[in-house]
Amino acid sequence: MNPIPTEPPASYAPPPAGYTPPSLPKSTTIFQQIHAAVGQVFVGQPEVLHQVLAALLAGGHVLLEGKPGLGKTHLVLALSHTFGGSFRRIQFTPDLMPSDVCGHTLFDMSSSTFRVRHGPVFANLLLADEINRAPAKTQSALLEVMQETQVTIDGESHKLAPPFMTFATQNPIEQEGTYPLPEAQLDRFLLKVLIDYPDVANETWIVKAVSSRASGGGLSTSSVPQICTPQDIIDAQEEAAAVQAVEQVVDYAVNIVRATRQHSANSLGAGTRGAISLVRIAKSYALLEGRGYITPADVKRAVLPVLRHRVQLAPEIAISGQSVDDMLNSLLKTVEAPRV
Repeated sequence: MNPIPTEPPASYAPPPAGYTPPSLPKSTTIFQQIHAAVGQVFVGQPEVLHQVLAALLAGGHVLLEGKPGLGKTHLVLALSHTFGGSFRRIQFTPDLMPSDVCGHTLFDMSSSTFRVRHGPVFANLLLADEINRAPAKTQSALLEVMQETQVTIDGESHKLAPPFMTFATQNPIEQEGTYPLPEAQLDRFLLKVLIDYPDVANETWIVKAVSSRASGGGLSTSSVPQICTPQDIIDAQEEAAAVQAVEQVVDYAVNIVRATRQHSANSLGAGTRGAISLVRIAKSYALLEGRGYITPADVKRAVLPVLRHRVQLAPEIAISGQSVDDMLNSLLKTVEAPRV
C-alpha cells in the first residue's frame, strides 16, 4: 500500500513531464468502491452516504432521522453486504426489555447447566429501529453496549466482534408514545444524519425501478457486491485515526465547540466530546479523499452532523422557527478559520 501524504503541500508547482501521480491509499479506494456499490440501491442521497461512511471509518455510531419510507433500513443492510458483515435489526417497542437487546442465560435441561443466549447486539451492524419507542432502561442497555462494545450477562462480560456500529432511527414527525433520548444519551452518537426526500428526478427513477419487478423487489440489497472483509474495515479505521491533525485545525474545532456554549441562541452548548468528534470525522473525510491530513474545510463539513444533536436552542429561538442547523451555519461565520 502506498503511504498517504502526512503534510499538506507548501506550494503548488506543475508536475514534470512524464510524472505519474501516486495511487490512492487502499482504504480510500475500498471506501470509494463501497460508496459506489451502496449508491446503486440507496439513490439520491450522496451526502448522507458520505457521512455514514465517515462514521464507519471513525468507528462511531449514527442516529438516523427521517420520515418513513426513505430507505434507512435499506442503507444499513446494503452497507453490511459490502464487507460481508453480519446485520441485525431490532424494532424498538414500549414492551422491549434489556434482555431482548443484549441476551440472557437459560437453563439447558440436557446438560443441567445454564448457557448464554446472545442478543441481536452481537453483530457488525445493528439497526435499532425507532429507538425512542422503547423505555429508558432498554435505551440505556443499548447505549452501554455502544460505549463499552461489550455485554454483561449475569456478571460475565462478552466482547462484541469488531467492527461494531449502531444505527438508531427516529421518526421526527410522530412523538406520541415515545421516550425521547436525553441530551446525555444523544451525545453518545458520533453523528446525527438527516435523511430528506430525494429530488424529483431520483424519486421518479426509484419508483420506476422498484415497481418494475414483482412484489416491488427492485433495488434489492442482495445485488450489492462484497468489496472487502471486516478486517479491511478495521485496518481502514486504524489508518483514519493516524491521519494528521495539525494544532491550528484542532484549535479551530475546539473554538467552534466553545462558541456553541456562548451563543445567545443556545440554552445548551456542545461538550468536549463534540470537539473530539469533529476531529475524528474530519480525519475520515480526509482519508475518503485520499489525504493524510485534515483541513479547516473538513471540520466545517463535519459541523452539522456532529453538533446538531449536541446543542439545544433557547425556547424563544425555537419558537421563532429557527433550526439548529441555521444557528450552526451562522455560528461558523463568526469563528475564524486558520490558513493552513
